[in-house]
Amino acid sequence: MVRRPLSSVPDITIKVSPRGATRLKDGHVWVYRSDIVSADEATPGSLVAVTDHRGQFLGSALYSSSSQIAVRLISHDVVADLPALLRQRVADAISYRQPFVHDTNAYRVVFSEADFLPGLIVDRYHDILSLQILTQAMDTELVRSTVIAELTERLHPASIVERVDPRVRQLEELPPRASGLLQGEKTSTIFNMNAVQFKFEALAGQKTGAFLDQRENYAAAAQYAHGEALDVFCYQGGFALHVAPGCAQVWGVDSSRPALEVAEQNAALNHPQLKDKDKNKEIEWIEANAFDLLKDYSSSGQRYDTIILDPPAFAKTKRDLDAALRGYKELNLRALKMLRPGGILVTCSCSYHVSFPDFLGMLADAARDARRNLRLVEVRGQAKDHPVLLNVAETAYLKCVIANVSE
Repeated sequence: MVRRPLSSVPDITIKVSPRGATRLKDGHVWVYRSDIVSADEATPGSLVAVTDHRGQFLGSALYSSSSQIAVRLISHDVVADLPALLRQRVADAISYRQPFVHDTNAYRVVFSEADFLPGLIVDRYHDILSLQILTQAMDTELVRSTVIAELTERLHPASIVERVDPRVRQLEELPPRASGLLQGEKTSTIFNMNAVQFKFEALAGQKTGAFLDQRENYAAAAQYAHGEALDVFCYQGGFALHVAPGCAQVWGVDSSRPALEVAEQNAALNHPQLKDKDKNKEIEWIEANAFDLLKDYSSSGQRYDTIILDPPAFAKTKRDLDAALRGYKELNLRALKMLRPGGILVTCSCSYHVSFPDFLGMLADAARDARRNLRLVEVRGQAKDHPVLLNVAETAYLKCVIANVSE
């Protein structure tokens, strides 16, 4: 793959089809490869000018030579100074979160397209920043050095760590790269969300280290959870630890032993909050396949007052939608059968291809088959530090429904 340094002014023009132009004019920021009319001189990761088939300028974009998303718009104007634009975008992303990121020192700092920095994810865990690069353009030295310098100047982290997704780098035809420290020496810390503490190992765990997008949903679930609670797909204990103070007993279920070991360590960090003077409210962690466990528990007549379902994405592509909805229905049907009257169901999907109407329709079908009535208490999405760009539907992916269950 031939790569050249990103210039500050796009000197290469990509022409897009009427369909691609309409997409950009309607507010989206992607053009698919099938809508590229000409891009003869564009090199991997280059900054390009985008025009319609008649030559009308549509904006400046970052080009990928391998992704099906060939063009990601970065500005509707000509970019005269790319480093300056990048620095301003990072500064704007940090400022955007200041009014509403509270009760936490862990949050998403940069959310790719939603912060007008396509292909860049940055999360903060107390004094460590975790960075993920998803495109050819963001992997160029100019972009890397500019972004890291601006993050350092504004947030003063002890360390910056890069989390690498090998599959993404392969798809983007980028050279292999290992996860590791980009700056500093610290790779572990303790962060808090909603007064609950968590351990963070920068080079372990999923995504950039934890599921920060659920932070506000954790707090919401804690308002309604009661009695005996079952947290399925608990990972490192996010929901379980939040609901434990208001519940008589909590069980957390996950198939990953390493995740459960971290969950137990997190529970130890919060030990005083999980006790009252009458009873020790220790959480019991169970290593099991969620589908098998729910099937066994449902058949054996196990009952709970609160059940939380937070599975991984079942629909990686649109082709997976039907299978994903069947999986979600099976989980929710069994959970509904196990809930006592007056119980609380907290059920989530992080699959973008499963829309809110799809998810609510699945839940209605599950409730009908379980012969239970559901009253929606809250219908929620991702935390506000994971903003949704109105004209880019792909930035809205997380669904969280809190419902009251009755006979």
